[in-house]
Amino acid sequence: MRLPTRLPSFPYHPGPLETGSVVPSEKARARCGSARGFIYAGPVYAVEKVSLCPWYIKDGSAAAAFDATFTDAFAPDGVPHAVVDEICRRTPGFSGWQQERWLFHCGDGAEFLGRAGGDELNTAALNAVRAELLGWSDDAISAYVAALSRDDPPTAYLFRCRVCRTHLAYTDST
Repeated sequence: MRLPTRLPSFPYHPGPLETGSVVPSEKARARCGSARGFIYAGPVYAVEKVSLCPWYIKDGSAAAAFDATFTDAFAPDGVPHAVVDEICRRTPGFSGWQQERWLFHCGDGAEFLGRAGGDELNTAALNAVRAELLGWSDDAISAYVAALSRDDPPTAYLFRCRVCRTHLAYTDST
């Protein structure tokens, strides 16, 4: 399969190929009917089911043409609407076991880095997971973190702050 030039860059999802949100494909896109070697494999929240290429996500035309979003993002106070719009309408989303959520830090959206197991989380990300499990015993937290898997539930979703570079994470299960 002949792959085209590089994918567009996504500031809030820097590795969509590595995370599986974009995959190599010769499938034709919904917007123009041609194939560019990659197709979006993540969630699309739209009225109709569509196959999209990353370029139409990046430039916002997929969101406009299909009234589509690619993730839900509930930003804390102080995060500009333009950031939330960029994440929801011009950034590849990712699939989770339940409802995905985008993380925010330092007044900006964080970069989505992918799924992770407990052994792949650094101290900052582990601390975020521990904070999520507030009220759990230390033994229960240790067992849960040990059970985290990149490929099976429960899973950690790893992010990095674009401002201070701190790693963030939350977990999800079926």
